[in-house]
Amino acid sequence: MPRIRIGRQSVPLPANRFARVALGLVLIGGGVLGFLPILGFWMIPLGLLVLSFDLPQVRRWRRRFLVRHAERMRRRHPTLAGWLGLGRRHPQHPEQTGPPAI
Repeated sequence: MPRIRIGRQSVPLPANRFARVALGLVLIGGGVLGFLPILGFWMIPLGLLVLSFDLPQVRRWRRRFLVRHAERMRRRHPTLAGWLGLGRRHPQHPEQTGPPAI
């Protein structure tokens, strides 16, 4: 079952793909009407996050955003970055970062 994880909080999503897509579209639609009471503009990114589980293009946008902004978040706000799960980056080639092996 897919789950949205933001920081330490985890929220389950519907198991049905069509229900997830419908939920994402409803959240985006409610976010467009964010100037009304009760609804808010925060619903747009949440709807995109829900849609990223099923739509490859939205998933690419989410990954690009994370890659571009994770390093800045780690540098400026290390505690918040750790809480959000953006902790220290692991080197891709550990043999190139350390001293040469003997």
